[in-house]
Amino acid sequence: MSVKVGKTIFGGKRLVFIAGPCVIESVAGTMDLAARLVRLAQELEVPFVFKASFDKANRTSADAYRGPGILDGLEILKEVRDRFNVPVLTDIHEPWQAGFAADAVDILQIPAFLCRQTDLVVAAAETGKAVNVKKAQFLAPEDMVNVIAKIEAAGNTKIILTERGSSFGYHNLVADMRSLLVMRGFGYPVVFDATHSVQRPGGAGKESGGDGQWAPALARAAVATGVDGVFMETHVNPAEALSDKANAIALKDLQKVWRSLIAIHGIVR
Repeated sequence: MSVKVGKTIFGGKRLVFIAGPCVIESVAGTMDLAARLVRLAQELEVPFVFKASFDKANRTSADAYRGPGILDGLEILKEVRDRFNVPVLTDIHEPWQAGFAADAVDILQIPAFLCRQTDLVVAAAETGKAVNVKKAQFLAPEDMVNVIAKIEAAGNTKIILTERGSSFGYHNLVADMRSLLVMRGFGYPVVFDATHSVQRPGGAGKESGGDGQWAPALARAAVATGVDGVFMETHVNPAEALSDKANAIALKDLQKVWRSLIAIHGIVR
């Protein structure tokens, strides 16, 4: 089953790219990055969804930067959508946020740690928006059928499933490519989150670490295995990113990475 979001089709003939900063850092920075990503997507003629979080509720330390908050953050995301005519994705963390976010973005994302939270999943589904669910690090891919059932029961079949690695604790994640095939067997589009799959949760003391240099390689493996989209966080200068700086791919390197994924997808499609 394909999922159409505006002119972007997950599960169609072309590989969809989801990219953006981990969290909104400023209005100017968000608009600049969105403009550059839209230009790149147009140049490569690929479907593109802009991603950014208005709040990073799941942070290692209480001192970590979380974002501008829901009101200011959604206003910024709505401006990205309207100015660049591009689908926008953001994550929500509590059921009451679903309605507000649905007015500003096109895809509501359920964070991996929260994908078993029935009230949150159902609230997102009831908005009628496309729902991207990240498979929890502690779930087997087969367990996602229960999450799908909750969304379908709310009358929504605009479902996208995202793999972001498996583990629980020990500051490491493992990306098992079999998970992509298992979840694709459920009949909905599957996305591989390359940058979060190389994350080391809590691995840098008061923040998460990661092995961002391996993200392109895992993305290539995922596309070769068979996926409908690739999720990558990017930043103009990852070393200065306020969240997930160890995992984000530098914007200057993104074109090369995307080109390689497009080529691989063309072979295995």
